[in-house]
Amino acid sequence: MKALIIGTSGGIGGAVARAFAARSYEVTGLSRREDGVDVTDPDSVSRHLGALEGPFERVVIATGKLDGDGAPPEKSLRALSAEALRDQFATNALGPALILRELPRLLPKDAPSVVAVLTARVGSIGDNHMGGWYSYRAAKAAANQLTRTAAIEIARSHKQACLIAYHPGTVATKFTEGYSRDKLSPEEAAGHLIDVMAARDPRDSGRFYDWKGVEVPW
Repeated sequence: MKALIIGTSGGIGGAVARAFAARSYEVTGLSRREDGVDVTDPDSVSRHLGALEGPFERVVIATGKLDGDGAPPEKSLRALSAEALRDQFATNALGPALILRELPRLLPKDAPSVVAVLTARVGSIGDNHMGGWYSYRAAKAAANQLTRTAAIEIARSHKQACLIAYHPGTVATKFTEGYSRDKLSPEEAAGHLIDVMAARDPRDSGRFYDWKGVEVPW
C-alpha cells in the first residue's frame, strides 16, 4: 500500500511518514523545506502533485501554521488584522483546498482509501466556548468545510474513498511551543492518526474526528 504525506518537514507530518514506513507502506513525502512545495501557490501544488504516481490508499495533509503574519493568535477583536487573516487563510484553507483539488487523480477508484486533513478542534463552531484566536479559528473552520464538500464530490466517482477532517490533539512540536503543557509526542500523534484512519470507511466520509476517534461537532 502507498501513503502520501504532505508536510513532512513538520513535526507531525514527519512522524506520520516514519510511522507509515514502519508499517510497510510505500511512503511519498512532500514539504516546502525539502521539496519546495508552496501550498499557497496553485502552480507549485499542481506541478509537484501532478508528477506523482498513484494511486495512494492513504493521504495525510499535514500542512499549517499557528501564527498569522508573524503575530500570535488574537486574544481580542482589537488585535485582529487583515494581514493575519490573509496569511492564515492562505496557509490553513487555501493550501488544503489546492491539494484537495488534485486528489481525484491520486486516489484509487475501485479500492478503499482514506484521506485525513489536519485541521483543529478550535475550527469547530459548535465547540467554541472560549472565543479568541479569530484568524486561526476561521481558517480552520474553512478547511473543515472544504474537506466536507470535497468528500461529497469525491464520493460520486470514488465510492470507497473516505475523507475526514482531523484534530491531532496538542502535539509537542515547534508549532505549539509556549501554548500548552499537556502535549502528545509526535510519535504518539502519528500512531493515533494511523489508528483513526484505519477505523474509517466510506460511511464516515465528510466527518470530523479527534485523535481519540471521537467525532467533533462542526
